[in-house]
Formats: sequence, C-alpha cells, structure tokens
Amino acid sequence: MTATVDGSETSADSTSEWQQRIEGEWHGRPSLFDAEGNHVGYEHVVRASVVEDGVSRYWMRTHLEGSGPLRNRFELGANFDFGIVDSDQDRVYCGPDFYGTGQPYGFFVEANYYSPGWQADLRTWNQVLPDGVTQVYSSVLHDGWAVCAVFNGVYKRTFDHETNPETQTFVDEWIAAETRRGSTPQVLPTKESGAWTGTLSVEDAASQTTVGTTEVRIEHEPVSLLRARQRITWEGALDRSYALERYRDGARVQYDGPDVFGNALSYGRALFTSQHLMGPDARGVEKIRGREFLLDPETRDLSIVWQLLSGERTTHFVHGLLTWEPA
Repeated sequence: MTATVDGSETSADSTSEWQQRIEGEWHGRPSLFDAEGNHVGYEHVVRASVVEDGVSRYWMRTHLEGSGPLRNRFELGANFDFGIVDSDQDRVYCGPDFYGTGQPYGFFVEANYYSPGWQADLRTWNQVLPDGVTQVYSSVLHDGWAVCAVFNGVYKRTFDHETNPETQTFVDEWIAAETRRGSTPQVLPTKESGAWTGTLSVEDAASQTTVGTTEVRIEHEPVSLLRARQRITWEGALDRSYALERYRDGARVQYDGPDVFGNALSYGRALFTSQHLMGPDARGVEKIRGREFLLDPETRDLSIVWQLLSGERTTHFVHGLLTWEPA
C-alpha cells in the first residue's frame, strides 16, 4: 500500500505506463478558487491504494482550509473511497465516491468523473513534466456546464519521505513555497519583452500515442500594463504560426486577433484558454482549449497543455514545458 499527498494514484500491482510514471509519493498544496477566479483556500490530500479482488481501490483523506460556501460544500467529514481499472487506454473510476474515466496521453492524463459527495462533475488534468519529478495538477469542478470551483497546484515526487530527514526538509520547503505561490494570479511580463521556448510532446488523440515533438516559441511584446502582442510558432510534428493581441482584465483575458479570437480565465497561476485560430494554417476550423500554468512567477516557466481541435473533434494533445528568455 502506498500513500500519496496529491490527486495522483499509486498501486503496487499496476502495470500501465502512466501508473509507473506516478509511482511514489507526490507532495503539494493545491489552491481552491471560486468560479470567478478568486482564491478562497488550500487543500491537503493524503491518498493510499490497496488491491481487493484484483481491483485497485483508493482512499483519500482531505484537509481543507478556507472559508465561505465552498468550504461547507467540500468538507465531507469522511475519507473518499473508490476503485479504478488501470490501463493506458481508459482508466475507469468505479465508485462509490468517484465515477468516470480518464485517458493517458504520454506524460499527461485527462480525466472526467463525478463526485457524489461534492455533487460536482470534475475535469482533471495531470501532467508530469520532463524532469519526471514535477506534476502539474488541476481539477475544474462543474455544476452541469457551469464552473463552480477549481483546484490546482504543483507537486514534487519522493520515494523516501518517511525515512529521510533531508527529503522531509525538502518537502516542507516545497509546501511553504507552494503556499506562497498558490494565490498568485497569472500576470505575464508587463514591461519586459522576451520569449518562451521549448520542446512539446505531440500526442495523437485517436490512438493515444506519441507521434513526435514540436519546437514552440511564444514571442511576447508588452504594449501596456494590460495588453501584449504575441507571435506563436510550432515547428516539428505539427507546424503552426499565428499572432494575437491579448488584453487582461482582472482574472479574464481576451484574444483580439489578428489570427486568434477567444478568451480565458485565470485561477491563480493557471490560465484556462479557449482560442479560435483564424490564420492560414488553421483555415478557420482549428481551435485550442488549453491550460497554461505559470509554475513560478520568478522564473516565468510555463507548463503547457493544448488540446487541439478540428471543429469539435480533438486531433492532438500538445504538452510540455516552456522556459522564459528575456529579449
């Protein structure tokens, strides 16, 4: 039996590639936001897994800090308990406390399940970064189609936390740092030009297989404290080039052409985007639903997950880490 402290799962008999990527203990302190993007609290989770009759079962103990109606809603006074059928095609959540499915795409998994206790439908994105020890987590909770709350945070993996004082110190320092960063809104540089660059993994959505990588560059030019111009290029397994102007109004972001129209809402460091691509590469039929996570406002590294759609059909997931370079 293995305990974890984030939203991941571990099981001694699991054999899927995704399960192997999330073995060990994950340490973090996800933040809780209301539907408008206001920070209202923190969550701490301890989770363990057991095998019963060939089925992996999980319990999860949560400790929620905060105030307001979401504290009342998400405080259950009991452990979560649910089973899961593990595979690299469909991870099936069998209840009784979570029902639904998840699909792995390389080092990223997308899950959609329902919590009877929270009375909410959850869309959860877990992304393991290239270093193999950092996981970026978010759960967007819905009432029907309306967002009611969001949890998100960044976790670190350990294998010897119970016995190694140095690891315990590292985890304590990480939790303290995540507590400081958790409520920070995503504000990109407002008086400094530069670019985010990196190699992102490209996953074919239909086959759930990695089909290559693409080199991504986001050139960033502030125009004012609230507005910036960006040019984004992809080169590799997928090639794209488009430009946009973005305007920030509190937690909200607007994309106002020339090649991208849409909007976004930030829940702390995580910006959830809806972008309609109108440039020559997209031919007006492509769009991106994505999460762009500012890991640390000081380093400005961005964790990217882009769900690429043609019409309403998901064609690819593109994900990975982009690092900031000042101009």
